Formats: sequence, structure tokens, C-alpha cells
Amino acid sequence: MGTLKARALSTPYRQTLRGQTVFRRRDTSDETSVEEAPDPISGKGRPTPKRRDAEAERRQRLKPPRNRREASQKMRDRRRTERVRMQEALRSGDERHLPARDRGPVRRFCRDFVDARWNVAEWLLPLLGLILVLSFAGATSPFLAWLQVALWTATIIGTVFDTLLLIWRTRRELLRRFPDENRRGAVAYAVLRSSQLRRLRLPKPQVQRGSTLPDRY
Repeated sequence: MGTLKARALSTPYRQTLRGQTVFRRRDTSDETSVEEAPDPISGKGRPTPKRRDAEAERRQRLKPPRNRREASQKMRDRRRTERVRMQEALRSGDERHLPARDRGPVRRFCRDFVDARWNVAEWLLPLLGLILVLSFAGATSPFLAWLQVALWTATIIGTVFDTLLLIWRTRRELLRRFPDENRRGAVAYAVLRSSQLRRLRLPKPQVQRGSTLPDRY
């Protein structure tokens, strides 16, 4: 009987102790998991300032406008950004932001082909200005009057001949280099560029005069 009573008394006590032991171990594991949980905003997981700014800008772009005024402001900002990129591309020749009329290998070749040669048409406006001055001075001098007529005749003949030569050579090179590309309007594009002074051309020239052009674009 004494042994049975001792066992009966010791059993609940052991169960209680075991329950306390299990409970304490569970608390210890919870505390350990809380203490060992990494800080989500510390260490290498924290985004760098540049990344954070880029994400904020992207969210701002994707955020829908709240009213018509805000929508108009966003449209103006977008157009201003596109205009700045286009101006930079016209200076650098970056085709990603060039206008549609200047994109593509065919148009790029036309620009390089014109920029690599001397064109009489690009001096047409300066020569016409000189002829106009000589026309006023020729009223008092027969020699200046003759010089005006001779310069006028040489300018017209030289411009027409050089332009026809440019058209013929451009068509030949386009047919040889780009047989499968769309060449519509390319010759007119080259002729128009040849009539502009070199420093005023847009996009800016990327080759020097007399340069040998590559076979592929």
C-alpha cells in the first residue's frame, strides 16, 4: 500500500513537472526564434538609395493621375523628357531616340554618304548671297556685272550636275548594300541633307569628309 501511494503521489507531480518542462522548452524556442529573426531592413537586404529612388520614380509614373490637371502635367513632363532625349540623340546620333524619319540603317547610310563627300548644293545659299551683293555692285562696274553672271551660271550648272551625280550614286549604293530593305524616300532624304551646311545638319555628321564607309550598317 505504501508503495502504491508513493507512486500515485509521484505520478501527478511528474506529469506536472513534465508539463512545466515542455512549456518552458516551448517558451525558450519561441524566444530563440524571435531573437534570431533577421532584421528585414538591415544588412544587405536594404535597398541602396539609387534603387530606392528608381523604384519611387517608377511607382510615380505608374500611379494614375487623380484629376485632369495632374494628367496634363504628366503629359507635359513626358513630352519634355522625350524632346530632351531627341535633341541629345540628334547631336550624338543615338538611333534609339531619333525621330522616325532618321531611324534605320538605310537613313544612316544616306547621312554618312552625304557627309563623306563635298556637295556643291550646300554652298548654294552662300553663293546666292554673294551673287546678290554683286548684282548691286555691278550697276557701277561692268566687270562686277560680268562676274555676277558668270558666278550665277557656274553655281546653277554645278549644283544641278552634282545633285544628279549624287542621286545616281546614292541609288546605286542603296541597291547594292540594301537590296531587301525599304528604300522609299531615301534618295530624297540624301538630296535634302546635301543642300544643308555641314555644321547645321541634324543629326550631326558622324564621319569626316573623304572617309571610307563600311559595307554593312
